[in-house]
Amino acid sequence: MTPDYPVRTARLVLRPFTAADEAALHSWESRPDVVRYLYGEARTPDESKVNLARKMSVPWPEKEGQDLCLVIERDGVAVGEAVLKYLSEEHRQGEIGYIVHPDHHGHGYATEAAAAMLELGFGLLKLHRIVASCDARNDASWGVMERLGMRREAHFKHSELFKGEWGEEFVYAILEDEWRTSPLAANGIRV
Repeated sequence: MTPDYPVRTARLVLRPFTAADEAALHSWESRPDVVRYLYGEARTPDESKVNLARKMSVPWPEKEGQDLCLVIERDGVAVGEAVLKYLSEEHRQGEIGYIVHPDHHGHGYATEAAAAMLELGFGLLKLHRIVASCDARNDASWGVMERLGMRREAHFKHSELFKGEWGEEFVYAILEDEWRTSPLAANGIRV
């Protein structure tokens, strides 16, 4: 079962990437402040074009190892992206992630889009457990996870050299039954 795109929330539209999204994708992928806490560096236009093709290649994750990447739109403007990774079919595990362009920070778009991705993961992909992780210094990102009702399960201190310094990572998770009792579950989300 796949979603009936676009996925709608109270204020947002989540839809698959298209070739027309190249400039929007590059607008956040090219920013050092956006990739500060992500693997990799700011992308060139050519690198964003290659990444766009990858994002467009999976309209719905049908097997483990596939990632669903959706554009987050507000009033017809692409403000970011949300991802749902299918980690394990056997164990029914997934992972969510999100990026919102800094020009659109502070409006709750990441929380709203991430809630939609949880709904897709639990509702349509039939996952049992979904995780999310971030750099421990990324207060905004782990704040989203906590607003979603996710539980911090790990704090990895100095777990890897990351961009020239020791990195720390928070790992959060939520189970399907926990999500179903969350105030944000299916809050105006149509999948």
